[in-house]
Amino acid sequence: MCRRADTPPRTGQAGLTLIEVLVALAIVAVGLAAGIKASAALAANTQRLGDTLAAQWCADNLLTGLRLQRQFPPVGDSTLDCEQVGRRFPLTLAVRPTPNPNFRRVDVRVADEAGLPLLQLSTVLPRN
Repeated sequence: MCRRADTPPRTGQAGLTLIEVLVALAIVAVGLAAGIKASAALAANTQRLGDTLAAQWCADNLLTGLRLQRQFPPVGDSTLDCEQVGRRFPLTLAVRPTPNPNFRRVDVRVADEAGLPLLQLSTVLPRN
C-alpha cells in the first residue's frame, strides 16, 4: 500500500466523536418525544369520539321517544340523565315555541360527566 506524503499517519482508533453521539441522541430524543405526543393526542381523540357517539345515542333516543309519544311537548327546560356504554350523561331538554303555533323546537344538549358540553341536537315536533 502506498500512502500519500501529505496524509498524516493514523493514530488511535477511528469512530464517532462525543459531539456526534450527543447530536444523534438529541435527534432520537426529539423524534421519540414527538411520537409520544402524537400517540397521546390520538388516544384523546379516540376517547372524545367514543364519548360523542354515546352522547349522540342518548340525544337520538330522547328525541325518538318524544316523537313516538305523539304528544305536543310543553315549553320549558328539563334535565335528565342517560346511561350509555356504562357511563352517565346529563341531558338538558329545551322546548321552545316557534312562529307557527303548531310546531315546537326541541333542543337536546348532552354533557360529559364533568359537565363539559359534548353535543347538541335540535328538531321540530308537530302538534298531533
